[in-house]
Amino acid sequence: MRESVLETIIGALVLGVAAFFMWFAIGNGTDRAEASSGTVELGARFNSAKGINVGTEVSMAGVKVGTVRNIRLNTERAEALVTLAISRDLVPLDDGTTARIQSEGLLGGNYINLEPASGFGQIEPCPQGEELFGETGCGEILYTQGSVDLLTLMASFANGGGDDDSSSSSGSYDDGMDTPASDRSDANASEDDADLDTESPDSDGSVSETEDDSAGDSQ
Repeated sequence: MRESVLETIIGALVLGVAAFFMWFAIGNGTDRAEASSGTVELGARFNSAKGINVGTEVSMAGVKVGTVRNIRLNTERAEALVTLAISRDLVPLDDGTTARIQSEGLLGGNYINLEPASGFGQIEPCPQGEELFGETGCGEILYTQGSVDLLTLMASFANGGGDDDSSSSSGSYDDGMDTPASDRSDANASEDDADLDTESPDSDGSVSETEDDSAGDSQ
């Protein structure tokens, strides 16, 4: 008798735990469905999607407004096609809006920042029957900026700075001399003018002496 009562209690506990997990699963699925219904899909084309993945945060003015839902490669144009799940309250966006992949810091991860700006129209989600990244271009953010590798950027900047210094020094001076080539040309021109000036009085004097000799002979 006691064993049957114990088995009944254990069975009831098992059924209670199973019911609890079932209730939790159903409630969680309902929340996800409601969250999914409160978003719309927009697309953005990036030349580099390095640092972002499915689930990466999409924010505006520092506030999370969505997540990355899908990333795929367009082999024909060598670009990343990123699908964004954006809060329905933000749509439609002005077509001057820019999507930038930014970093939270040197050690932080990347996220997509939306910068709204006015344009000539609005970005509307694709209607039923039309595909995102299709020929119509519906639901696409026109202006994007891909991820930037800070180390590569700093290295290229350092190399560019060294080339500019060397080119400027070689262009300003001739063969490593202290005097620029243009100044030496001006100096040579001044010396030639000085030689002409010193020769001109002698030529005038010779003409005057010849005239005086001709006047004496005629007398």
